[in-house]
This record gives sequence, structure tokens and C-alpha cells, in this order.
Amino acid sequence: MYLWIKALHVVSIISWMAGLLYLPRLFVYHSDAELKSVQSETFKVMEKRLSYAIMTPAMVMSWISGLIIAVQSGFYSDNWFKIKLIFVILMTIFHFYLLNLQGKFNFDNNIHSNKFYRLINEIPTVLMLLIVGLVILKP
Repeated sequence: MYLWIKALHVVSIISWMAGLLYLPRLFVYHSDAELKSVQSETFKVMEKRLSYAIMTPAMVMSWISGLIIAVQSGFYSDNWFKIKLIFVILMTIFHFYLLNLQGKFNFDNNIHSNKFYRLINEIPTVLMLLIVGLVILKP
């Protein structure tokens, strides 16, 4: 059963990361679209579906499967795991921040430029590199 949970964890992480990387990219283009335009309304639908049909369920499954693995393997007491957990919490906070930004787009209240969204699009990449490094190297 452990390997099935591990496989579910990997698939969930891939799906979550895809969303965390793609949603800010959608925001880049959405921020340039005219308010109330067909293009803007299309971005709203795309962002909502990505957030609630893919990203959030993937985040939940990542957390559940990851905690099961941590308990079953005993990793939860290792220092590398505690540091990794901090980065995963930061990734989760970033996830909810993106949901907040999406809500602002949904009500046509975006205040940021496409440059801002290009910049924050790098945050999940940095966190992913740190997390993967900790998992593989277990320093």
C-alpha cells in the first residue's frame, strides 16, 4: 500500500505544481485584457477551473498522502523533513495567495501589472527546487 500512496503523492505534487506554475501565467495575460471583455471573462473561467478542479484537490491529496508517507516511513522526526515541511507550508500559503488574487480578478479588482505576475511566477519554482533537494539529498 505504501508504494500506491507514494505514487498518488507524486501525481498529486505534479498536478499541484502545474497549477501553481500556470495560474500566475494566466494572470500575466489576464492583467493585459480589457475589463469585461470576452477575453477577460474567458480567463476568469480558466482560472476558476484550474484553481478548484485541479490545484486545490491536488494540494489536498499532496498533504494527505505526504503526511501518511511521513508517518509510515518515520521521516517526520528527521530535520530535513521539518525544513521541507516549512517550504511546503510556504507553498500552501502561496496557493491561497493565488486564490485571493484570482478572486480579485473575478471581481475586476486586479491592481497588479503583468510584470508582478511574471515575478511571482518564480516563487513555486524556487520552493520546488528546495523541496526536491531536501527529499533527494536528505541532508
